[in-house]
Amino acid sequence: MARSRRSPLLLAGLLATAGMAHFAAPKSFDAMVPGVLPGSRRAWTYGSGAVELALAAGIALPLTRRPAARAAAAFFVGVFPANVQMAVDWRRRPEPLRTAALARLPLQIPLVLWARGVAHQVTRAEEGR
Repeated sequence: MARSRRSPLLLAGLLATAGMAHFAAPKSFDAMVPGVLPGSRRAWTYGSGAVELALAAGIALPLTRRPAARAAAAFFVGVFPANVQMAVDWRRRPEPLRTAALARLPLQIPLVLWARGVAHQVTRAEEGR
Protein backbone atom coordinates (compact mmCIF):
# COMPACT_ATOMS: atom_id res chain seq x y z
CA MET A 1 0.00 0.00 0.00
CA ALA A 2 1.43 3.39 -0.97
CA ARG A 3 1.76 5.72 1.98
CA SER A 4 1.93 9.47 2.14
CA ARG A 5 5.27 11.07 2.90
CA ARG A 6 3.39 12.83 5.69
CA SER A 7 2.29 9.55 7.24
CA PRO A 8 5.23 9.31 9.68
CA LEU A 9 4.65 12.86 10.90
CA LEU A 10 0.94 12.25 11.29
CA LEU A 11 1.65 9.12 13.35
CA ALA A 12 4.20 11.05 15.41
CA GLY A 13 1.61 13.78 15.96
CA LEU A 14 -1.00 11.28 17.09
CA LEU A 15 1.43 9.71 19.55
CA ALA A 16 2.63 13.10 20.82
CA THR A 17 -0.94 14.29 21.35
CA ALA A 18 -1.86 11.12 23.20
CA GLY A 19 1.32 11.29 25.26
CA MET A 20 0.74 14.92 26.27
CA ALA A 21 -2.86 14.12 27.18
CA HIS A 22 -1.60 11.59 29.74
CA PHE A 23 0.10 14.45 31.58
CA ALA A 24 -2.54 17.14 30.98
CA ALA A 25 -5.50 15.02 32.14
CA PRO A 26 -4.04 12.05 34.03
CA LYS A 27 -7.18 11.32 36.02
CA SER A 28 -9.10 10.20 32.94
CA PHE A 29 -6.25 7.87 31.96
CA ASP A 30 -5.90 6.53 35.51
CA ALA A 31 -9.46 5.24 35.24
CA MET A 32 -8.47 3.16 32.19
CA VAL A 33 -5.54 1.39 33.85
CA PRO A 34 -6.55 -2.20 34.60
CA GLY A 35 -6.62 -2.92 38.32
CA VAL A 36 -4.65 -6.13 37.78
CA LEU A 37 -1.46 -4.18 36.99
CA PRO A 38 1.00 -3.76 39.87
CA GLY A 39 1.82 -0.31 41.21
CA SER A 40 -0.16 2.88 41.09
CA ARG A 41 -2.45 3.75 38.25
CA ARG A 42 -0.87 7.20 38.00
CA ALA A 43 2.57 5.66 37.46
CA TRP A 44 1.16 3.62 34.55
CA THR A 45 -0.53 6.74 33.17
CA TYR A 46 2.67 8.78 33.27
CA GLY A 47 4.80 5.87 32.08
CA SER A 48 2.65 5.17 29.04
CA GLY A 49 2.48 8.88 28.26
CA ALA A 50 6.27 9.12 28.38
CA VAL A 51 6.57 6.10 26.08
CA GLU A 52 4.18 7.69 23.59
CA LEU A 53 6.18 10.93 23.63
CA ALA A 54 9.44 9.05 23.09
CA LEU A 55 7.93 7.07 20.22
CA ALA A 56 6.63 10.29 18.66
CA ALA A 57 10.08 11.86 18.81
CA GLY A 58 11.69 8.75 17.35
CA ILE A 59 9.21 8.55 14.48
CA ALA A 60 9.54 12.27 13.71
CA LEU A 61 13.29 11.95 13.13
CA PRO A 62 14.27 10.15 9.91
CA LEU A 63 17.38 8.63 11.51
CA THR A 64 15.36 6.81 14.19
CA ARG A 65 12.06 6.48 12.33
CA ARG A 66 12.30 2.80 11.39
CA PRO A 67 13.12 1.38 14.85
CA ALA A 68 10.74 3.81 16.56
CA ALA A 69 7.89 2.85 14.24
CA ARG A 70 8.57 -0.83 14.91
CA ALA A 71 8.53 -0.07 18.63
CA ALA A 72 5.25 1.82 18.19
CA ALA A 73 3.70 -1.21 16.48
CA ALA A 74 4.85 -3.37 19.40
CA PHE A 75 3.52 -0.77 21.85
CA PHE A 76 0.10 -0.83 20.18
CA VAL A 77 0.08 -4.63 20.41
CA GLY A 78 1.29 -4.46 24.01
CA VAL A 79 -1.48 -2.15 25.21
CA PHE A 80 -4.19 -4.28 23.57
CA PRO A 81 -4.61 -6.55 26.65
CA ALA A 82 -5.06 -3.43 28.79
CA ASN A 83 -7.76 -2.24 26.39
CA VAL A 84 -9.47 -5.63 26.67
CA GLN A 85 -9.28 -5.43 30.46
CA MET A 86 -10.71 -1.90 30.30
CA ALA A 87 -13.64 -3.14 28.21
CA VAL A 88 -14.28 -5.86 30.81
CA ASP A 89 -13.92 -3.45 33.72
CA TRP A 90 -16.24 -0.90 32.09
CA ARG A 91 -19.05 -3.31 31.19
CA ARG A 92 -21.29 -1.83 33.92
CA ARG A 93 -20.52 1.82 33.17
CA PRO A 94 -22.95 4.08 31.31
CA GLU A 95 -23.53 3.22 27.64
CA PRO A 96 -21.26 5.90 26.08
CA LEU A 97 -18.31 4.73 28.20
CA ARG A 98 -18.94 1.05 27.42
CA THR A 99 -19.14 1.86 23.72
CA ALA A 100 -15.90 3.86 23.86
CA ALA A 101 -14.12 1.01 25.64
CA LEU A 102 -15.30 -1.51 23.07
CA ALA A 103 -14.52 0.78 20.13
CA ARG A 104 -10.88 1.00 21.22
CA LEU A 105 -10.37 -2.71 20.57
CA PRO A 106 -10.67 -2.84 16.76
CA LEU A 107 -8.90 0.54 16.46
CA GLN A 108 -5.65 -1.08 17.59
CA ILE A 109 -5.43 -3.01 14.32
CA PRO A 110 -5.10 0.00 12.00
CA LEU A 111 -2.68 1.61 14.45
CA VAL A 112 -0.42 -1.45 14.36
CA LEU A 113 -0.62 -1.59 10.57
CA TRP A 114 0.07 2.13 10.27
CA ALA A 115 3.17 1.91 12.46
CA ARG A 116 4.40 -1.14 10.53
CA GLY A 117 3.84 0.70 7.27
CA VAL A 118 5.86 3.67 8.50
CA ALA A 119 8.65 1.30 9.57
CA HIS A 120 8.76 -0.14 6.06
CA GLN A 121 8.82 3.19 4.22
CA VAL A 122 12.13 3.83 2.53
CA THR A 123 13.30 7.41 2.10
CA ARG A 124 15.33 8.59 -0.88
CA ALA A 125 18.35 8.96 1.42
CA GLU A 126 18.03 5.32 2.46
CA GLU A 127 17.67 4.18 -1.17
CA GLY A 128 20.99 5.84 -1.99
CA ARG A 129 22.97 3.95 0.63
